Amino acid sequence: MEDDIYILAIETSCDDTSVAILKNKVVLSNIVSSQKVHEIFGGVVPELASREHDRLIIPVIKESLKKSKVKLNQLHCVAYTRGPGLLGSLLVGTSFAKSISISLDIPLIEINHMHAHILSIFIEDNNTKPKFPFIALTVSGGHTQLVLVKSALDFKELGSTLDDAAGEAFDKSGKILGLDYPAGPKIDSISKKGNPKKFIFTKPRVDNLNFSFSGLKTNFKNFINNNSKEFVSKNINDICASLQDTIVQILIDKIITASKIHKISEFVICGGVSANSYLRNELSKLKKSNSINTYVPKLSYSTDNAAMIGINAYYKYKKSIFGELSDPSISRYPL
Repeated sequence: MEDDIYILAIETSCDDTSVAILKNKVVLSNIVSSQKVHEIFGGVVPELASREHDRLIIPVIKESLKKSKVKLNQLHCVAYTRGPGLLGSLLVGTSFAKSISISLDIPLIEINHMHAHILSIFIEDNNTKPKFPFIALTVSGGHTQLVLVKSALDFKELGSTLDDAAGEAFDKSGKILGLDYPAGPKIDSISKKGNPKKFIFTKPRVDNLNFSFSGLKTNFKNFINNNSKEFVSKNINDICASLQDTIVQILIDKIITASKIHKISEFVICGGVSANSYLRNELSKLKKSNSINTYVPKLSYSTDNAAMIGINAYYKYKKSIFGELSDPSISRYPL
């Protein structure tokens, strides 16, 4: 029987301050404090985000330790998000993780945020898990990419967005409609009352397994500007549902294409946009229509959280892959 590994994980890549405690692959606590200060600006303000992380990090660490009932002297390692993300935000988590590593004399483990999203599916309380190799679609406000995953430590990018990310398309389109930030969940909610096939929006033609959403955003903006406020207000449910359907079908089409090219039927869909209810519903149809098995993390592990940092750290700890105190934060951390 393997010895238990207690992991303290810190995630501060954007505007969520999160700390988790894991015992092996089991999450004992996963505290996430979302910053509300950005809503009035319609997007994340980097300087405000880093200040909020600095204010919240200690209380969140204390709460996570309290909920897990784990003492500091029980910890075997501390993990943190090295990148990608907002540099100021990353620096807060990095600094605290390094301080904990020094004070407790325990290994420091640096984590790529995108690896963590993918491996979140292996957290113990997710219902079903894929077999290696599989393809991951990571889709969020800042990233949209397809990744071949041969093992928990072997990742290869197959394609990514050439401009906007899918989550960014949701949020920017929502801003055009006058919806508060973040607009993605609001569009998801409004769409439940609409007809997803009522309006036709642009599906960019992009070679291979890359994505593009800037053309869709421009097309949507022109559609709204070319119609009266009364028309938009009257048809808001159908407009949101049709926009959402377009974005989701772009993602579904790429999943099918990737499956045919690489002859892989196992797919993990992760990142904040994977919480979208319409996307989850469309994914469930792929098993019957294209013999594709899809796996989506629990909602609590879909958006940014420290538990996903911890599960990545578990696999690195098992292989004694540790970081250094000299490792800098990397805002554009390649896969």
